Amino acid sequence: MADEIWTIKELADYLKLKEKTAYALVAKGEIPGFKVGGSWRFSAREINRWLTEQHKNQIGKRDS
Repeated sequence: MADEIWTIKELADYLKLKEKTAYALVAKGEIPGFKVGGSWRFSAREINRWLTEQHKNQIGKRDS
C-alpha cells in the first residue's frame, strides 16, 4: 500500500486548522513534513504517528 502524501491544505483540513496555523507549526518544526519544489508535503502515515505521539504525551502529562 502506497503512503498517501498531503498538501498543506489537506493537512490543515485533516487537523481542522487554518492553513496559516499549519504553516506556522510546520515552520517551527512541530509537525513532520518535507518540501518538494518549495511546497510542503506531508506523509499521512507520519502525521498519524505524530498525532498518536502527541496524544500519548498529553495523557502522560495529565496522569503525572
